[in-house]
Amino acid sequence: MTSISLAHAQKCLNVAIEKAQQDFKRPICVSICDSYGYQIAFYRMDKAPIRSIAISQQKAHTATRMGMSTDAFLERLNADKIDIRYFCDPLMTALPGGNLLKSKGGDVLGAVGVSGLKPVEDQIITETIAAWFLEQND
Repeated sequence: MTSISLAHAQKCLNVAIEKAQQDFKRPICVSICDSYGYQIAFYRMDKAPIRSIAISQQKAHTATRMGMSTDAFLERLNADKIDIRYFCDPLMTALPGGNLLKSKGGDVLGAVGVSGLKPVEDQIITETIAAWFLEQND
């Protein structure tokens, strides 16, 4: 498999929604993209902020394009004093809440982006999804 399947993407959405409801009791938007950074699944919980739609999509896109979580990307930008505009991609964001979805062999199969909570809380949800996804795939 070179990219996440729609069936796996839908399961990731369910894991995210369950985590948001159980741990944070607030609505989120969740985007899943393939290994190229293109969205293949999305869910907006009732009353999730409208602005979180695009933000969740950008977080997933950024994770695949940079090959790292968005919190790690933010650390890199800060450490190297790099402006995100240097990457010439208006869809990228360094807000925490984007994470890679990898196979057990380390191949990037897609990414998840979550928005609607505090950035650190968004990141916690994506870490949960990434760990779950890794357990599910060979």
